[in-house]
Amino acid sequence: MDVIGDPNIAAAIQEYFESGHTYEVILEMLRNIHEVSVSMRTLKNHLKEAGLYRRRNYSPLHEVRHAVMTELRGPGQLFGYRTMWQVLKQKHKLRVKRSEVMKLLRQLNPQGTALRTRRRFTRRTYHSMGPNYIWHADGYDKLKPFGLALSGCIDGFSRRMMWLVCGPTNNNPSVIAHNYINCVKSLGVIPMRLRTDLGTENGTMAAIQCTLRHAHTDYYAGFSSHSYGTSTGNQRIESWWSFFRRGRSQFWMDLFGDLRDSGNFNGSHEHQCLLRFCFICVLQKDLDECKDLWNKHRIRPSRLASCPGGIPNELYLLPHRYGSRDCGFAVEERQLDVFPEARQAAELCGDPNIEEYLQQAVQQNGLQQPNDWESASELYLTLKNIANF
Repeated sequence: MDVIGDPNIAAAIQEYFESGHTYEVILEMLRNIHEVSVSMRTLKNHLKEAGLYRRRNYSPLHEVRHAVMTELRGPGQLFGYRTMWQVLKQKHKLRVKRSEVMKLLRQLNPQGTALRTRRRFTRRTYHSMGPNYIWHADGYDKLKPFGLALSGCIDGFSRRMMWLVCGPTNNNPSVIAHNYINCVKSLGVIPMRLRTDLGTENGTMAAIQCTLRHAHTDYYAGFSSHSYGTSTGNQRIESWWSFFRRGRSQFWMDLFGDLRDSGNFNGSHEHQCLLRFCFICVLQKDLDECKDLWNKHRIRPSRLASCPGGIPNELYLLPHRYGSRDCGFAVEERQLDVFPEARQAAELCGDPNIEEYLQQAVQQNGLQQPNDWESASELYLTLKNIANF
């Protein structure tokens, strides 16, 4: 039987190839995740037949230029050439040399290129035994003045982003716990340890983590499986938020700031609900893309960390390749379903009455749901006039 002839397996191979994984890693992904074993020769022959090459069949330059210009209209204006190259490869399915991307960015975004300077500061050495040894969770408040709050979590060893979610609040303990449960449910595993800051919003998540770990017998079982610390001490997630500010959130801060400066946003409850209604799905789509790109990019080794360099998804899924092991504990879905936070419905607007009114306004006026920041901005201004907010 030709297992590579299976469309699902062929699609997985193409995804792994386009994500930049080596042939050896692709073979191991197939064995460990898909339970499919093929030889190196079979894999290379399949890639050749599918027209997938590392250094051939480069995309036409005009297509690359158009894609770069498209990205520069949005959060991509904050990208460096490595991130832009990854976006072109994974999102736009274009094959291009990184040197060409660097040249295009210098031509099309000279100001952004000039502003990106290397900032050096003293860091402490970081230690982690393996994936799921410790997760770092925290909230991001830079968009809170506009009614949007983010919650994120990163695996300390692999630096894989476990979740990145936006909503009306990140101060509600049930919302944070819901994010944790969704992530754990999708993986079927809980971390050995969980670290958060001292905020009360983390209390329910911490209690669930400790409850799920109470029957274990290791050193960090039970209450020891969660630890509080200062935000500045939670260095893994704080470092990631710094990257996020430079590479993504600054665009959204500037966009919403323009609405405020033009007199179209005043920070009232109604304006915050309206902004969430119009932008939250578009923003979440951008966050999903950001998370996916991060988890597939290559991290260079650091002398200040015991964790190896590599691609976060590889480090998380194939730790034995790096002399490590999975430190997590298996958990069944029925164990999670006992917590009411597992059934919590996601909020779009933050106010059910305003949300119902805006939904009716969209239907009655034949308006379309936005799919990018430009159409979301148009919908916001249109509904603001209709509702007379």
